[in-house]
Amino acid sequence: MARKNLIGISDSPAAPLDGERPAVERPIAGVSPGHRTNALVGGITRSLSNITQKVERAEELERQLAQGQAIVELDPSLIDASFIIDRLGVTPEAQAALVQQIRDHGQQVPILVRPHPGVEHRYQVAYGHRRLAALREIGGKVRAVVRELSDEQLVISQGQENNARTDLSYVERALFAARLEDRGFSRETIISALGVDKAALSKMISVVRRLPVEVIEAIGAAPSFGRRRWMELADRLENDGRRTKALTYIRQGPFTEMDSDRRFEKLFIFLAEARGRARAEAWLAPDRTRPVRIRDTDTETTLAFNKTAAPGFAEFVRQRLEALYLEYQQETGD
Repeated sequence: MARKNLIGISDSPAAPLDGERPAVERPIAGVSPGHRTNALVGGITRSLSNITQKVERAEELERQLAQGQAIVELDPSLIDASFIIDRLGVTPEAQAALVQQIRDHGQQVPILVRPHPGVEHRYQVAYGHRRLAALREIGGKVRAVVRELSDEQLVISQGQENNARTDLSYVERALFAARLEDRGFSRETIISALGVDKAALSKMISVVRRLPVEVIEAIGAAPSFGRRRWMELADRLENDGRRTKALTYIRQGPFTEMDSDRRFEKLFIFLAEARGRARAEAWLAPDRTRPVRIRDTDTETTLAFNKTAAPGFAEFVRQRLEALYLEYQQETGD
C-alpha cells in the first residue's frame, strides 16, 4: 500500500517500528511452546514463525493506522496545515519555549494528521501545528498519529484537542466557530468541536459578526479578555465613523509593536476617547455675528443658540423644524 511505503515497514522482526512496541511472539497454531522436533523441522518451524510474525505485524500496523492508534515518524515537509486556522498567532517567546522543551525532552505528545484529501502521499494536520513548527525548526521527523478523517471529524478533533489544552483565548475560539460556520459546517458539528452549548455558541459567533475581522486579527488572541469586553469593543465600533478611525489606528506602527493584550486596551481607550471628543465650532452669520454654536460627535449634532447674539432665533428655528425636515426629505429622497 502507498502509506506502507511512506512510513516504512522493517523486514527485521527484532526491530520495532518507530514509536511502536515490539510485536508479541505468537506460537504457530498446533505447536505448543517448548515442543521439540528434530533440527530440520525446527528450522522450518522458525522460518514459518518469522514469516507469520512479519505478516501479522504488517497487518497490525495497517489496522492501527486505520484506527489512528499507531504512532509513526513522518517527514515534516510532507505535512500541510489544517484548512481551518484556529490561532491568531503565537508569541515568539512561547514558541521558543516549546522548541527548547522538545530539544530537552523530545516530542512527548504526537500530532494528529490525516492523509491529505487532495494530494497523494501528503498529510494534513488536525492538531499539533505548534509542535510541527517546532520540529521543523529543530530538524528530524515528527511523531504523528495517522487517521482517516472526514472534514467534520478533523475540525471536531482540532477543536476538542484545543479545549483539552485550554490554550486558545475566547476570541480565537469564537473566530474558529465563525470560520467553521462560514465553511458550511452545522451548528451541531461546531458545538462538538468547541464543547459549548447552543446559547454560548450563538454569543461567540455574534461577537465575531459584529467586529471587522481585520480588527480581530490586528489585536490578536488577547488572552486576558473574554466575551464581555469583546462585546463592549463591538459596541464602540457600531458607528461607521469609529470603524474607519479604528481601521486607521490599528495600521499604525506603534500599535502593531505592542503585545496582544496591550493592543486590545489601547484600541478600547482610543475608541472611548473618540466617542467622547466633540468637535465644536461657531456658525458665522451673514451679519458677522455668531448666534449658533454647532457641536458634533460620532452619534449626534447639537445646536446651541446664543440668546444675546440673536434673541428669539432659537424659537424661530423650532417653529420651522417640521418644514425644514420635509424639505430635507425631499432633497435626500428619504
